[in-house]
This record gives sequence, structure tokens and C-alpha cells, in this order.
Amino acid sequence: MGTGSQDATNRFKALMDQVEEPLKTTYQNVHQGYHAETLARFLKAREWNVIKAHKMLVDCLHWRVQNEIDNILTKPIIPTDLYRAVRNSQLIGMSGYSREGLPVFAHGVGLSTFDKASVHYYVQSHIQINEYRDRIVLPTASRKYGRPITTCVKVLDMTGLKLSALNQIKLMTIISTIDDMNYPEKTNTYYIVNAPYIFSACWKVVKPLLQERTRKKVQVLSGNGRDELLKIMDAASLPHFCKREGSGSSRHSEYANENCFSLDHPFHQQLYNYIKQQSLASEPTQPIKQGSVHVDLPEPAAEGIEIAKTIESEMQKFENGNGLSGSLDGHKINDNSDYRTTHCL
Repeated sequence: MGTGSQDATNRFKALMDQVEEPLKTTYQNVHQGYHAETLARFLKAREWNVIKAHKMLVDCLHWRVQNEIDNILTKPIIPTDLYRAVRNSQLIGMSGYSREGLPVFAHGVGLSTFDKASVHYYVQSHIQINEYRDRIVLPTASRKYGRPITTCVKVLDMTGLKLSALNQIKLMTIISTIDDMNYPEKTNTYYIVNAPYIFSACWKVVKPLLQERTRKKVQVLSGNGRDELLKIMDAASLPHFCKREGSGSSRHSEYANENCFSLDHPFHQQLYNYIKQQSLASEPTQPIKQGSVHVDLPEPAAEGIEIAKTIESEMQKFENGNGLSGSLDGHKINDNSDYRTTHCL
């Protein structure tokens, strides 16, 4: 960290030291003891402008208090069959760690349908994974490796993308805007795998709209990316869709516990059991309540809307001009978020 960056961090810290309750308590859940790294994330998200970064973080803390985010890991999605349906239609999981100790999260972009539950359940599930990552996974990794680990790597599987995926852009925009505003700079690198031919055309259109900082994070790998990913992680940490020679389906694996999207995978079992245990601990005499947690849904930024419209327009050209209605590349990666609205990176 250079002198200018250190000075910005020090000034930002002085401002945050003045934060009072209830923001102070929720801030502890955000930084988990890693103040400098947390401040640096928000500074990066605002181009090292201390005033803008301070406003962003304080707004984030207010959002957390207003929506009781500190308690979201005590709110399991029940019954289990409903949660399984969410997991089968919102394909995300953790497959292991990179050799540097960064958690490896996988996203089945192409095969996620988001059609088995209401928007609020998908938003709740997404935030729960974020919070479990930030409060449990990353601090555990930091202790194990003896240094601060505050970011992850993501492998985005484009298998099965279709034009119908554009129907989910509104939900993806909501989720990615939440990330953009409240969980900035949590991803070190995005690896794109199993990208069909038209992905390159979409990427050419979207890439200029992204900030340079984000563009540098994105790596489009050949095929399922297995050989390249093995340079940064062991075979055991590869997402299941990267383990086979050639491309493979995101949704299915020969064994359920190898499919990191499945509720039967160890990561999701640990996550779900943790939430249920926290629920019982918080209200030991009360039955676990059914129903989704309703989080205030943010208005998307103009940038996200522009990118979504650009993608939709570009894909319409493919469908009308080339007859390629069957495959679409999706998933917007935004400058400040882990994944934002672009259903065509």
C-alpha cells in the first residue's frame, strides 16, 4: 500500500472511529477485525475518494440495521424441500480453496432458473451466503493461513445459457446491486468457463462499459478451464463442472456430494445447519418461523441498466440475424460487486 493509499485509509479510519451505535455493532460484523482490509475495499470501490467511500460504508451500515442483516443467519428457509428447490434453481456453491487460501465459489450462470420461489427467498439466500462467507468462511481461512483473507475467487459456468435467461435480468440486477452497494470488492478474480461462441461477441460489447479495475479481474478460460484452474488450486477444489475433460453440465454430477450447487454438498450442509442452529439459539423456546426475510430491494444504478439493455439488444441481434436462439452468455460482472446484472459477460 502506497503512501497516498495509507493516508486515505488513515483518514477513513478516523471517520469510522466516530461511528456510534447501532452502526458500531453492525460494522463489527462487516470488518470481522480486519479494519484496514475492509476500509481498502470501500476505498477501491470509490476510486480512493475518502468522502465517497465513507458515505458508501455508512449507507451500507444503515441498510444492515434497517434490514436486520446481523440476524439473517438466524432465519433458515424452511421447509427443507423449499430450500432444496432454491438451491436447485439458484446455482451457487463453494468447492474449496485456492493454494493462496482464497475460498473458491462456483456459479452456474447458464442453468440457474430462479423460478422455484419468490424473489425474496432468492435475495435472502444470496445474502445468507454472503454473510456466512464473510463471518465464518473468510475468518476461518485467515486463522488457518495466518494472514488476512478477505476476498474469494469465482468460477462462472456458462453451460446452458439461453435467450430465456434474459427474463431473470431484473432479479439478477437486484442481487448484484445489493452486492455492489454492500459487499464491494469481495472477489479477487472471475474465471469464465464453458463459454459458448457468442460469448466473445457479448464480451466485446460489455467490456468497454466496465472499469479497468474490473476488466483486469476477468479471465475467460478455454473449455471447462480445468488446466488453467489447476495452476491456482488443487484438483479437489475444482468445481464439479471443471473436473471432467471437456465441458460438462453445471447442474448434475455423478455423486451429489461432489456437486457444489447441491444441498447435499458439505458446504451447503454446513451453511444450512449453522443457520438452523443459530435460529434455535436465538429463540430456543419458539418454533422456527416459515416465510422469507423481506429485504429492501434497491434501485439499480444507471450503469447496470445500461449494460443490461446493451446485452439484451446484442442478443436480439443474434437471435434475429443469426438464428442463435439457443445459446446466450450471461452474467454481468460490475466494477464494485461480486456479480451484477450482466447476463452476458
